Amino acid sequence: MAVLRQWGLALGKWGGRPLARVQEDSGDPDVRRVREAAAASDWTGVREVLEARPESDDRTELLWAVGDTAGVERWIVPVLEADPDASLPRLVAGVRHISWGWEARTGARAADVSREQFEVFHSRLQSAEEWLYEAAEREPRWTSPWYGLQLTGRGLQVGAAAARRRFEATVRRDPHHLGAHQQQLQQVCEKWGGSHAEAHAFARDSAFGAPAGTQLGQLVAIAHIEQWLSLDSGANDAYMRGPEVAASLREAADHSFRHPDFVRRAGWAQVLNTFAMAFSLAGDREAARECFHATQGRVTEFPWYYLNGSDPAAAYRKQRASTGR
Repeated sequence: MAVLRQWGLALGKWGGRPLARVQEDSGDPDVRRVREAAAASDWTGVREVLEARPESDDRTELLWAVGDTAGVERWIVPVLEADPDASLPRLVAGVRHISWGWEARTGARAADVSREQFEVFHSRLQSAEEWLYEAAEREPRWTSPWYGLQLTGRGLQVGAAAARRRFEATVRRDPHHLGAHQQQLQQVCEKWGGSHAEAHAFARDSAFGAPAGTQLGQLVAIAHIEQWLSLDSGANDAYMRGPEVAASLREAADHSFRHPDFVRRAGWAQVLNTFAMAFSLAGDREAARECFHATQGRVTEFPWYYLNGSDPAAAYRKQRASTGR
């Protein structure tokens, strides 16, 4: 096995292509550090990492690393009891209950989820809402509680109007919060009760309403991928390879990662991976190769799990090979 791994690395190098691997923790050592502290029930360690980061997008992945860690729901309770007025433990408790709720529901289709699973799912999301609203009340400038409430709102099906208010509350605090815009885009997609037209309009308005070099250009690519996913075989490729889609993707790329003001901060690799997938599906091999080259083999689970849920890196490699890269 070791020999095979060495051969794989060598072939990747000789072929002029970096070895493609799912990027762990976005390459941010603090994500692993905060996850390890959470797994060890080390509130002091968790708090130190979170407090060292500014609120908003910079803290989002750190919070979800804690929220995805089993057992946090147990040890966060005595932390809250010891400091009943603290905001950060409430935020952590809320985020953990979101993740814990989805663990109960699972990723199965609604028809395959039992009544008991849905009851646990909704109960945990309702608890999350209580913690998040309390955190938001104590820290009115914080973005993270409202971003969390966007996720609970979709799970609890609060409706389009309430979901929009939660999104607007998030972006009032951080106008270009990538995660908030991604969540609202899902909210207006056809699969959640919106429409393709609404999703494309939201994506374009958000992307081109932001300064050049924005990561929000990714939304345009996501909207096209979402429509492609909704169509039957044959119709999906016909849609994606239409000249209007290619032109839309190129325009968004020019306003986003191709612009000189684009900065490789948190989330940049996912932006490039999304454009890589969209351009490759659109048959724009040159633009796709540009994106694959820029990622240097850094694979993000989203959006590649749409093509291969068990091995996103395999989907990345397959599409990269289809471009001749």
